[in-house]
Amino acid sequence: MQIDTNHNFTPSEALASHKQQIFPPLESVTRPTVPTDAAAFYLNRKPQTLRAWACHENGALRPVRINGRLAWNVTEIRNLLSDGE
Repeated sequence: MQIDTNHNFTPSEALASHKQQIFPPLESVTRPTVPTDAAAFYLNRKPQTLRAWACHENGALRPVRINGRLAWNVTEIRNLLSDGE
């Protein structure tokens, strides 16, 4: 059995890159809320961090719960990001 050594990343990195989603720029989002994965991307956090914020109610943002799922207000994300500028 021969192992291909011509790749530049480990199998776990390949799996991680395969799972990455592409999100539109925040400026072009017209929906009032986004799911946790998108909010985490825009805030440069891991989705689990945002879930912890929701659970402990101690984060920079609080989500809206829609049918048992977390939704993050786009306007609040924009405001949080613009406060840092």
